[in-house]
Amino acid sequence: MTISTRVTELLGIRHPILLAPMDLVSDGKLAAEVSRAGAFGIIGGGYGNEAWLAREMDAAGDARVGVGFITWSMARNPRVLELALERKPAAIFLSFGDVRPHADRIKRAGARLICQIQTLEQAKDVAGNGADIIVAQGAEGGGHGISRGTFPLVPAVVDIAKGIPVVAAGGVADGRGLAAALMLGADGVLMGTRFYASTEAAGAAEAKQRIVAATGDGTIRSILFDIARGNVWPAPYTGRLLENKFTDKWRGREAELLQNQDGEAARYSAARTAKDFDIAGVIAGETVDLVSEILPAAEIVKRTVKEATQLVGGASNRYRATAD
Repeated sequence: MTISTRVTELLGIRHPILLAPMDLVSDGKLAAEVSRAGAFGIIGGGYGNEAWLAREMDAAGDARVGVGFITWSMARNPRVLELALERKPAAIFLSFGDVRPHADRIKRAGARLICQIQTLEQAKDVAGNGADIIVAQGAEGGGHGISRGTFPLVPAVVDIAKGIPVVAAGGVADGRGLAAALMLGADGVLMGTRFYASTEAAGAAEAKQRIVAATGDGTIRSILFDIARGNVWPAPYTGRLLENKFTDKWRGREAELLQNQDGEAARYSAARTAKDFDIAGVIAGETVDLVSEILPAAEIVKRTVKEATQLVGGASNRYRATAD
């Protein structure tokens, strides 16, 4: 089963599903498995760790993958973009920053430019600066974002994208989400949380089990974890993670946490090393409700496409519309 869209044509893939470039979780192995399953794997270049990125791009082997960056982090280490482009990725994924300084370089290297946005103003900006694909990210998703919901954001971005294909992100973890995104006018979906709970994902086994056990009610958007790790993002960005004892302790006490940042940062760092997720954060979105088991990435792709195909193909049989 396949679902062909402009995104599958642009990226040369069979299925309109993209792996979210989750920092340190979407490594070369996971990205390669997603791509070999007919979707599009994107390595999470994140904050620009050059040694990690080189290793993971090599680990992806001959799989056709992309690389994602937190855009403003490249100012700290411009070499990471060059390193990625030297290895001829199929696409570069940029989010959270100005794409203009990088767009021409990426496109001249022969890579597609995928830009993730969280507002209509950002969508207009990347549309005017060379984006080949726009990812509209809603606040339901795990990790950093703003406040708009996926369901109203996606069609609004489609309307102003000037023919540029749009991918829905945030709140998609199965075929129902893919089918819904297509009905909203999107040409595909980006999934993170569902692939985090995959066999190949680089996340800790304990973190994956917490995703399986969690509910969407048990996620929180805040800056608490950013404070604890000394990496507070500019407003209005916050991050969605699973609630734990750390959030229970500090929620509503952000100013006090900032005053105690040094001591808490040391404890938080130790917890991450020890995989103590009562303190360390597990980045995950509201779709944890839909994740009931850890599966191979290829099986996730297969099930998502099968379910979406059945829903899209059978839609006319499920509903009856009559003219008044």
